[in-house]
Amino acid sequence: MKRFLPLLVLVLAGLGEARAQTRAPTPPATVTPAAPSALDGEWRGTSDGGSCNAPLEYALTIEYGFVDGTAFDATARGPVPNATKAPPPAPTPSLWQIHGVAGSAGAFSLIAVASVKGTSHREGKLSVRSEGGSLVVTETGGCRRTARLAKG
Repeated sequence: MKRFLPLLVLVLAGLGEARAQTRAPTPPATVTPAAPSALDGEWRGTSDGGSCNAPLEYALTIEYGFVDGTAFDATARGPVPNATKAPPPAPTPSLWQIHGVAGSAGAFSLIAVASVKGTSHREGKLSVRSEGGSLVVTETGGCRRTARLAKG
């Protein structure tokens, strides 16, 4: 038995090498790029004031259907001296981060998250539809502002 053990190990090792040489190579993984969206590009525009009387300036980028952008309140001002010692008004968000996926046909939704200080977390939803050569963005809650964005 001791004489055959080294021979058996050599035979098994040779089988492993032969088996490794006869395997077909695995084909490289192919990645299909996403198709460009008809809405791809830079979109800009200003909303009406809605019920808050504070218009937003929108700047959206759509690439392969993925939406990323911002909206900001150009009328927002920083803190002012409080001569009457009354409590200051509650701050309103002046910068919104916008994310989502553009639908190929019809309307689609986006999420807007406010950049606010402290623990208050504000989030909103936007409804977007393509109308002619523009995008119409409407807040589904909050101030209910509407904006018409142009490409370019």
